[in-house]
Amino acid sequence: MTRTEAQALPWEEKVRIMEALWEDMRDRFDALEVSAEVKKLLTHRRERVLRGEVPLLDWDQVKSTLGRG
Repeated sequence: MTRTEAQALPWEEKVRIMEALWEDMRDRFDALEVSAEVKKLLTHRRERVLRGEVPLLDWDQVKSTLGRG
């Protein structure tokens, strides 16, 4: 699928595809090697959440904001 084809998809189809991809990646997560750079980035983001600098949203909260302009 090209970028142009993906852009032409209805919003609901894009979300359905993203959810399917996320589930597939989540199922394979334990087998993935995470680079030191990515670990550093994730640690930094986690620390920002713990310090209260940014909110941590659960998936239901994120989904409720999708499509809002």
